[in-house]
Amino acid sequence: MHILVCDDEELIRDLIKEYAENEGFTCDEASDGAKAVLMCEEHDYDLIIMDIMMPGMDGFTAIKEIKAFKDNIPVIMLSARKEEYDKLQGFDLGIDDYVTKPFSPKELMARVKAVTKRNEISDNIIVGNIKLDNVSHEVSIEGEVIEMTNTQFELLALFLSNQGVALSREAIIEKIWGYDYEAEDRTIDAHIKLLRSKLGKYRNSIKTVRKVGYKFTYEEE
Repeated sequence: MHILVCDDEELIRDLIKEYAENEGFTCDEASDGAKAVLMCEEHDYDLIIMDIMMPGMDGFTAIKEIKAFKDNIPVIMLSARKEEYDKLQGFDLGIDDYVTKPFSPKELMARVKAVTKRNEISDNIIVGNIKLDNVSHEVSIEGEVIEMTNTQFELLALFLSNQGVALSREAIIEKIWGYDYEAEDRTIDAHIKLLRSKLGKYRNSIKTVRKVGYKFTYEEE
């Protein structure tokens, strides 16, 4: 797996690279957002670890530019900023996870593995006019392909495979991220809100289950 690490602090880049290479990953480095954009134009990366606050082009701007031509590339955002607004802004741009500094390199590697894993789905999942194709990693609604991030794709696959089942936030975290970490309810809710927006008139098929989490029940408006 080929990873791009973008951070203006050389020590952090070196630390992440050391742990990534110990896990068998190939790791490139960029010291600012603009350089990361150029490197993504030249190479196909399996995942990006992107800092937010950097001189010149910040991480938010860099991700927005990269997503314009490589929308499905997984992104883990890295930042010393812990404000909820920053997390939600990142998720709105299509990032898959948000890690605050200081961080554990081992935990970061666990998150890298979790983000890049794919749900093992043997066949396509078709529910009404919604089709999830695990081979092409595409979702289509009424024949129109809908662009989704990896996390949105995996969330939808989880819901479609568990129709009518109330899934707790804890169960969703364990299945999608694959590790136990403390996530605010609003962070999970933000992912669900963005997924609903991709479903168009079928957005109400994802229902909120009070004091539990969510469940999917196919429903046309």
